[in-house]
Amino acid sequence: MADDFAIELTDVRFHWPGQSRPVLAIDALQVAAGECLLLRGASGSGKTTLLNLLAGVTTAQQGRVLVLTTDLGRLRSSQRDAFRAAHLGIIFQMFNLIPYLSLVDNVLLPCRFSRQRRAKAVQRHGDLPNAARRLLSGLGLPLDDIGDRSTTELSVGQQQRVAAARALLGSPELIIADEPTSALDTETQESFLQLLFQEVRAIGATLICVSHDPALQPLFDRTVEITTINHSVSS
Repeated sequence: MADDFAIELTDVRFHWPGQSRPVLAIDALQVAAGECLLLRGASGSGKTTLLNLLAGVTTAQQGRVLVLTTDLGRLRSSQRDAFRAAHLGIIFQMFNLIPYLSLVDNVLLPCRFSRQRRAKAVQRHGDLPNAARRLLSGLGLPLDDIGDRSTTELSVGQQQRVAAARALLGSPELIIADEPTSALDTETQESFLQLLFQEVRAIGATLICVSHDPALQPLFDRTVEITTINHSVSS
C-alpha cells in the first residue's frame, strides 16, 4: 500500500455466520491520506458493516483491509482494539457521552486507553485539560458558558460537538463519523461539518463520514456510494 493512502480495500467479502451471500462486496476502495470522504447509502446498504471493518470491530472472510498501512486481518482481536484506540477517533451516532463526567473529562476519555494519544495531546497543547478546552472551543463550545453543565443539559448540537472533540483528542490519523448530522437541521449540519473539517485538517487526519443524506455531498472532497443491489462500493 502506498503511503499516500489511509485506507485500501481489495477483494473484500463479508457475510454473517450461516449466510452464503456477502453483506458487503468491495472489489477495490482507496481513500487518500487527508481526504474528507462521504460514504453514502440507504439503510441496510452495508455502511455500518464497512465502518466496523475499517475500525477492526469485525474482520472480512475474504480480501484485505489495510488501514494506515496495517493489515487488520492479520491482527488478533486485542491488537485490533489497541490499534483502534491509538489511531482512530470515532464520532458515534448516539454520541455515547457519560453524564456523570464533566465535559472536559468526556473529551479526555481516549487518553485512558491510548498512551500515544495522551502523549500527542500533551505535546500539542501543553497539558490534557488545555487540549480538551482547545478542541471544545475550536468546535464552538467555549467552556466559560457551558463548562459546569452535565452532558444531559446540553442541546443535541452541543453534545455532538463534545463527541467530536473526544474523537479528535490526541490527533488520531483517521476519524470515522457515523451519521453525525442526522439529528441536526440543515443550517446546523453545515456549520458543524465546516468546524469538523477545520479541526480534521489542523491535525492532518483523514475523515470518513457516513450518511444517507445526499445534500451533504458538495461539502466533501469525494462521495462513495454503497449500492443496495449487491452492496458493492462505487465512487
